[in-house]
Amino acid sequence: MPMDSMDSDHASKQFNTPPDKSSIYLYRNENFGGAILMTVTLDGRVAGQTGPKTYFHWVVDPGQHEISSIAENTSTLILNTKPGESYYIWQEVKMGLWMARSLLQQMDTPTGQAGVLECKKAHSNL
Repeated sequence: MPMDSMDSDHASKQFNTPPDKSSIYLYRNENFGGAILMTVTLDGRVAGQTGPKTYFHWVVDPGQHEISSIAENTSTLILNTKPGESYYIWQEVKMGLWMARSLLQQMDTPTGQAGVLECKKAHSNL
């Protein structure tokens, strides 16, 4: 799985959002299901894959955004973002019948930032 540079990781972990944009962080801070990569989409476009202890950071236009995590199941979350705000999505890994499953959950800012800080930034195709 391709990773972003340490500089990019450090910059994202400053949690600064431009006043006219929104930030979305999707993080997977667990080791459970570590051998399984999970495909993530943002607004119907493949962003890449997460592994254990990785995250994505996207700076987007405010408005409605659909995030999906594809594993044995597909978990989808709709966000309505506001300018200057950051949003934190936990990609929880769960036991599946044949392989790992996932569940996307929106987290509060302190919990989300702590989760992101535990992870390294994966490269996003977006």
